[in-house]
Amino acid sequence: MVITVPATSANLGPGFDTLGLALNLRNEIEIIKSDQTSIEIYGENAEYLRSLKRNYFVEIFMDHYKNLTGREDSFKFKFNNKIPLSRGLGSSSAVIIAAITAAYEMAQVPYKKDRIINHALAYEPHPDNITPAALGGFCVAKLKKNRVYFLKKFIPTYLRAVVVIPNRTISTQKSRIALKAHYSLKDIVTNISSSSMITAAFFSEKFEILRNVVEDKIHQENRMKAVPELFKVREIALREGALMSTLSGSGSTFFNLAYKDDAYSIYNVLRDNFKDFTVKILQFDNVGVKVYN
Repeated sequence: MVITVPATSANLGPGFDTLGLALNLRNEIEIIKSDQTSIEIYGENAEYLRSLKRNYFVEIFMDHYKNLTGREDSFKFKFNNKIPLSRGLGSSSAVIIAAITAAYEMAQVPYKKDRIINHALAYEPHPDNITPAALGGFCVAKLKKNRVYFLKKFIPTYLRAVVVIPNRTISTQKSRIALKAHYSLKDIVTNISSSSMITAAFFSEKFEILRNVVEDKIHQENRMKAVPELFKVREIALREGALMSTLSGSGSTFFNLAYKDDAYSIYNVLRDNFKDFTVKILQFDNVGVKVYN
């Protein structure tokens, strides 16, 4: 069995722990029944992941597989990773969603993706990344009483993501420490209105309005201070025609939404200005986690 899962960009500025979308940058895992368990890792951060004593994917997969079958079988795992770690592109959520899905598939137990998403809450309590990782597209998600309620919208093929990936990581856990303990009513209303407008723009496909409505007062500015160049990334991207420019998750990646015809000019300018960073043009993923048997 081969399973692939997309990277995700969450928050999208003001949609804190609520909004997310899937990018066509995929991790691929091959799983084969074997006499003994073995692990091969290639691609992004492979050397670091090989050095770890524990493999997060394998642990989650094995736990769910045992719960579903009552057996402790052995498997050969081969990872080809394209999602960088700790860059705000949903690497942890990709692992969680792929591992749980793979366990159901290997156990040959029928499932729906909403079950996978709700199982994933045990490992990732914020639904903004796990939902698009499972479903693809643009997703709005709300957590209530340990259940995720969500809506998904297909992202048009005439849009592209231009992502700027710094050479520095930002820990989600550490970056949450930088958040304020209290917010003014004015700031809260700003975020509610901004995230509502982003949702409406995606569902109505009226993307031009995004340039004027994306504003965050909760987390983005404080987190960007860890990589000050990101303020310039945003300024240049918007000047060159990006529809919106926001921190991806907790960072350090910066996400820029653009029309397909504008993406290459934005890419070229960002690449020329940030030579130490990785700049990519990515299509959006509208499928989410996929399995090939």
